[in-house]
Amino acid sequence: MVATGELCCHSDKSGFLFQAAKGKGKSDEETVSKKAKVEDEPAEEVNRGYFTVNIIKPHREVEWQILKPKKPKKGKGKGKAAAKPKKEASVESLPDDADTSFPTEVNPDCKTPDGRKPTIKIASWNVNGIRAWSEKDKMKYLNEVKPDILCIQETKCKENEIPDSVKHKDYKNYWSSAEQAGYAGTGLYTKQKPINVTYGLGIKKHDDEGRVITAEYDKFFLVTAYVPNAGKGLVRLNYRHKEWDVAFTDHLKKLDAKKPVIMCGDLNVAHKEIDLKNPKSNKNKTAGFTDQERQGFTDLLDAGFVDSFRFLYPNARECWSFWSYMMNARAKNIGWRLDYFVISERLKADLCDSIIQQSYMGSDHCPIMLLMSFK
Repeated sequence: MVATGELCCHSDKSGFLFQAAKGKGKSDEETVSKKAKVEDEPAEEVNRGYFTVNIIKPHREVEWQILKPKKPKKGKGKGKAAAKPKKEASVESLPDDADTSFPTEVNPDCKTPDGRKPTIKIASWNVNGIRAWSEKDKMKYLNEVKPDILCIQETKCKENEIPDSVKHKDYKNYWSSAEQAGYAGTGLYTKQKPINVTYGLGIKKHDDEGRVITAEYDKFFLVTAYVPNAGKGLVRLNYRHKEWDVAFTDHLKKLDAKKPVIMCGDLNVAHKEIDLKNPKSNKNKTAGFTDQERQGFTDLLDAGFVDSFRFLYPNARECWSFWSYMMNARAKNIGWRLDYFVISERLKADLCDSIIQQSYMGSDHCPIMLLMSFK
């Protein structure tokens, strides 16, 4: 006799759709059988949440056995039960009165922990093509926001082809272009001339895409980066995780040994589940949210650096800096946090604020801003 109750419809991994009743019946185990055209396969077990199903497939016949929900197995003998994986932070796990807000504009009252006001304002923006950005933004951001430094990524333009329209009289410009036309590239606008500017990581295989600019100032090193994307089908994941991330972290550590570091840019990773709208459907399937990329960012932080935004706003939600152009994602606010200001641990005392300026258009990313106070 089939158990009575609400009907539930599920499909196994072969895509075969079956229907079974949910609820309590007269016995603990009931069986539902039905013939279907399937290939001969070994029996397998699928846990669907409501109950466990054994799928037995002899001679092109399928038999479903509806069993009691399975309980976690306890350890036997001296062994212990396997520890449950830690659940990552989510909106649901926060207290009802938790503040999930974050700043999208400069707060004129922001200060360091000891009450100092900002002395420098640094912005970063993946412009997704500097020529297209220039046509859309028309230098409005630099003219209105007036950051002391603006770092840009994905310029997609050779240095000798940078249009005059993107050059600003109040800023010195530095460019690092990819050898491949219309690809990658980084740029730096700065009101104060740096002590020194270098390009790349000093490793040929990493430096032909114009991904890193390092500028030395009196109190700190500034590094802007456009970190390689793992690509469609994750074709560059091994290169990204095993080679680029290692070399880039080493570069920052060497700089940090001399003076504090401020690093910013499009890092092409959503570090935590709270850093993208749909973590479950993207995990280990989409570039930017694989275990390897996330671990690479964790390793960077463990080397003596701080995600400035999460340091100040650990509970912030929907704090995206990127929205795909597809499926009207920005209007629906389906995004990712891919853009970061990462600072040396010892700069926390000088941190005033870290902002995601979501109202600014002109790219599939929005600008982010860091406010610091140096004595």
